[in-house]
Amino acid sequence: MKNIEKLIFIYCYICDCYDSYFSPICQRLSNNSNPHLTDQEVITIFLYGLLVEKRTQITDIYDFADNYLRSWFPDLGTYQQFNYRLNKLHGVFPVLIELLIQYKMQRTHPENFVLYQDLFVSVVDSMPVILAQGARSYSAKVAPQYCDQTYSSSKKMYYYGVKLHVMGFKRFGKLPIPEFVGTTPASNHDLEVFKPQWEALQNRAIFGDKAYANKDWEIWLAQNNNVHIYSPVKKKKGQEHLSFFQDLFSTAVSQVRQPIESFFNWIIEKVGLQKASKVRSSEGLFVHIYGRFAAAMMAMAFDIF
Repeated sequence: MKNIEKLIFIYCYICDCYDSYFSPICQRLSNNSNPHLTDQEVITIFLYGLLVEKRTQITDIYDFADNYLRSWFPDLGTYQQFNYRLNKLHGVFPVLIELLIQYKMQRTHPENFVLYQDLFVSVVDSMPVILAQGARSYSAKVAPQYCDQTYSSSKKMYYYGVKLHVMGFKRFGKLPIPEFVGTTPASNHDLEVFKPQWEALQNRAIFGDKAYANKDWEIWLAQNNNVHIYSPVKKKKGQEHLSFFQDLFSTAVSQVRQPIESFFNWIIEKVGLQKASKVRSSEGLFVHIYGRFAAAMMAMAFDIF
């Protein structure tokens, strides 16, 4: 499919979703309730720039549209106007993510999902979204109600930002399909995020890293919800080495949950989600996270990108 055909495809899809799902979010009670550059056009330009033209910065997306898409969007306006409109549409993107995931799930045959002891397998992990790192993380102040500072042991650095949490259905030979997507301040413990989600689940096998290990919680879930949590074995205090069987079990769990790490690597490469140093507002933060995640879900749902 040629690029212009992809542009038309994105625009038509967004228009189809707009009246039924987006319009209540975008409703304006002002004299400017019908701007010349429509909401559908703003969302289309953003998604097209990310997915097709591989532009990961809003300024680059706007510059491309300004130079090459003016004939399609004659009312584009200035960069400041475009960026303002895009930020005001931040509430659309979580809804778009849900629609795209539903579309993908409906078109995925049940035999493509991995089972363990007759239970659907879910894999879970989190990823830092970094607004500032190192020395700059101590003075960062953007979106303080949603962000804070913490230390990332995996990246061996202090950073200011949020964590993106994802749980997804494991598939044979493919990336997981997300079933839960959420964010918390960076310092929040991963397990606390998912406790309310797992309380509502039934009949599931969930594989995660050591952050999700909690024996009492695992026993309660297994007895009450038939939800079983599997994570690598933690060393006890003073224990230098795991036993052979503990090490074997930990390796097996890590292999099962590896696709969620691949998912994060893919989404970073696809839409540049992890680095958010250009974000300057809470609305911009939501566009950065959920707008880019929506673009990635569009790529997963449709094989043309």
